[in-house]
Amino acid sequence: MRPALLLRMNSAWSIRLVRALFFPFFVFIGITISLGFQQPAWIGALTGATVMGLLLLLDILFAKLSLRDFSHATFGLAIGLFCAWLVTRIGVFQLSYFQTLPDSDTVRNLVEILVYSSLAFFGITFALRSDRDQFAFLIPYVRFRRDGSEGEPLLLDTNIIIDGRILNVVQTGFLSGALVVPRFVLDELQRLTESGDSQKVLRGQRGLEVMEKMRALGGLHLSFHEDPPGAPIDMSVETRLVSLARELNARLLTNDENLAKVARLRGITVLSFNDLALSLQPQLNPGDILSLTLTKAGKEKHQAVGYLADGTMIVVNQAGHCIGQSVEVSISGALPTSAGRLIFAELKR
Repeated sequence: MRPALLLRMNSAWSIRLVRALFFPFFVFIGITISLGFQQPAWIGALTGATVMGLLLLLDILFAKLSLRDFSHATFGLAIGLFCAWLVTRIGVFQLSYFQTLPDSDTVRNLVEILVYSSLAFFGITFALRSDRDQFAFLIPYVRFRRDGSEGEPLLLDTNIIIDGRILNVVQTGFLSGALVVPRFVLDELQRLTESGDSQKVLRGQRGLEVMEKMRALGGLHLSFHEDPPGAPIDMSVETRLVSLARELNARLLTNDENLAKVARLRGITVLSFNDLALSLQPQLNPGDILSLTLTKAGKEKHQAVGYLADGTMIVVNQAGHCIGQSVEVSISGALPTSAGRLIFAELKR
C-alpha cells in the first residue's frame, strides 16, 4: 500500500470517529435545552441531529479547505473588516445627504453592513489567491523565519529518495526538522514503476521501498504534502518542488545540481549528499604519510592503485611491484577530476 494512501485512510478514520462522537453530543445538548424550555425531549433530539447534519454538510463542502487556506482567509477577513472600519470612520455619514434622509439611521446601518460585507468578501478572496511571499510584503515578519534553519521542514525530491542513502543518514540524527514528501513526488515514483522500462521500474520500486522503510523508522517525523485544490499540474516536478519549498519556507534535499542551482537563486536552502560526501573527504596535503593497501595496477606499468575507506583513489608511483601489499606512502599531489579528486603518492623511503 502506498504511503500517501495509508495516510489518507488514517485521516479519514479519525474524521469519522470525531463525527461519531459529536453527533450524540449535539443530540444530548438539544434534549437538555428542550427540557429546559419545557418542550418534549424528541424535539430537542431532532433539533440537535439537524444542527449536526448541517455541520456535516458544511464539513463535506469544506473538505478541500486546508488549514493554510483557513489561516489565509482569516487574515484576509481581518484586513477587510479593518478597511471597512476605516471607511465608516472618515465622516461619510456626516454629509448633509445622509442627514436629510427620512430614515438616516436605517440607511446608514444598511450602508455600513454593505461596506463591511463587501470588503470582508474581497479581503477573503484576495487572501486565498495570495501566497506566503505576498503576505510577507504586508507584514515583514509574517514568515516567522528562525535565526537557524534546523527547525525548518526538509523537502525531499525524487532522486534523493531513489538514492537510498537517506535511510542511513536519518538514523544518524544529523537531519533535523520534519521530512516532507510532496504528493506529486510519490506520483512520479509510481509512474516510474508503470513506465515499462526495466531500469525505470527498478528505480521506482526502490524509491517506494525506501519510503516504506522510512515510515517504519521510530522517532522520524515524516509527512506527506497533498496538492491543494487548483494546483497547476502542467509544470515539471522540479518547478513544483521549488515553488512548494518557497511556500512552506522549507529546505530542499536533492542531488540534482541543476535543481539545486535554481533553488539557491530563489533563496532556498539546499542540502546535497554529494556536497556532504565531498566535504567529508580526508584533507590530504603533500608530505602526509599514511598506510595504504595497493589493490591493482595503475595506468602506467610502474603505478599501483589503492583506496581509502571513503573510496578516494590514490595512485602510487614506482609501486607496481607492491600490488597486494600494505605500504606506507607519502602524498605528492592531487588532481581534481569530474569523478572527484585523484591523489598521487610516492613510496616512503
